[in-house]
Amino acid sequence: MQNLNPAGPSLRVDASSAGRERVRAWDLPTRLFHWALVLGILDGYVSRHYGDGDFVWHKWNGYTVLTLIVFRVIWGFVGGSTARFLAFFPTPMAMLRYGMSLFGHHSQRYLGHNPLGAAMILALLAVIAVQGLSGLFNTNDILFDGPFVKLVSERTVKLAGVVHHYAFEVILLFVSIHIAANLFYQFVKREKLIAAMVTGEKAADDYLDAQEARGGSPWLALLCLAIAAGLVLGTIRVLGGEL
Repeated sequence: MQNLNPAGPSLRVDASSAGRERVRAWDLPTRLFHWALVLGILDGYVSRHYGDGDFVWHKWNGYTVLTLIVFRVIWGFVGGSTARFLAFFPTPMAMLRYGMSLFGHHSQRYLGHNPLGAAMILALLAVIAVQGLSGLFNTNDILFDGPFVKLVSERTVKLAGVVHHYAFEVILLFVSIHIAANLFYQFVKREKLIAAMVTGEKAADDYLDAQEARGGSPWLALLCLAIAAGLVLGTIRVLGGEL
């Protein structure tokens, strides 16, 4: 059978979803990660600007966000079918084809991330990771030192401060584009992407990548989260940083 998915290998499942109005699109761990990351970004801003000088709160928010990013990387290999990187990793041709289809009457429809959305998600994860990592080397020279400040040169610390500041500006830009895109799909394309990330379901349709999502064990997700937390906090301690 010819592969109809320009973004990668087909994830089509059996015809058990035929005749159903709703189908599984996102596993529970992926949805919880998404909304936890949203809260983490918001809390990073609040703890930085409204934390009454308590940078301990801000620092542990950074550890939490880094843990979430590491979790998502692990989950991208062992999670539900639509959460796996191989299912949605975008190629330039796939993004071009999808972008062109948006201007037609019959745009391509994906159960998981579409190619343009996938590119945005990967870019957002990358810049959030840079934001979190740069925070490990950051200081305000008064009340707060990141765990690696004493282990590197003053020049590196200053560079980390610049990166930490501007990375958040890039995050705000990407988040704005992400929100605008979701509103576009909601009101123009009539695809309820936001609701799908809450309920885990989408309307049944002839999707290019899969007809229904598979997998996504919460117990496996808890194990992955524990591993992610151990990697983040353990690496900081092994390299000589102070939590």
